[in-house]
Amino acid sequence: MRVLLRFAHLIDTITDKLSGLISVIVVLTVLAGFLNAALRYLGQLLRETLISNQLIQTQWYLFSLLFLIGFPYLLKHNVNVRVDFFYSGWGPRTRALVDLVGTLLFLIPFSVLAIYVSIEPVLISWGRLPDGTWGPWEVSGDAGGLPLAPLKSLIIVGFFGLLMQAIAQAIKYAAILTGHHEEESAVMVSEGEQASAEELARELREELEAHHRETVAN
Repeated sequence: MRVLLRFAHLIDTITDKLSGLISVIVVLTVLAGFLNAALRYLGQLLRETLISNQLIQTQWYLFSLLFLIGFPYLLKHNVNVRVDFFYSGWGPRTRALVDLVGTLLFLIPFSVLAIYVSIEPVLISWGRLPDGTWGPWEVSGDAGGLPLAPLKSLIIVGFFGLLMQAIAQAIKYAAILTGHHEEESAVMVSEGEQASAEELARELREELEAHHRETVAN
């Protein structure tokens, strides 16, 4: 188990290092969106076409990259959306058991299936022909559009990262069930951070509602 835990912690380290890249991509996505909007309105004012398909597609390239790279980070830090009535009231061992079963039965098989069904479309996008030879890669049908092959390749990269993190999570869940309390503490910290964020959001919402009621009363 300790060898498996070292492997899981290595995956965790790689996932955490991606957080810096994710932050950069978020900033670039926001800047690209702002630039697209600014150029569109400025072009309307000047009656000129200032925006281009390359710039528009760069924005959704960045958004797709953010979405796919964010898979393992969200899973590792347990900040994915949960809709449940019982989970939050369970102890760490019960949560670990439920998470382990869900990861083994659903998440890992789904990730493997997603990678498998994506391989052929990605190869075709890179220019692979039915006879096994290679032609030009796929490019957006819009005038001056960007190549689509690198973007489609991110599907495999994203689900591979999700698969690796799912395996790491399964190892940690199994460690909790076998009495490795340090992993139990790590899981509780992640869930505690999520609960704190939810409590803060609830308090802010209540303050805004109270302020709105006072404004209406006055």
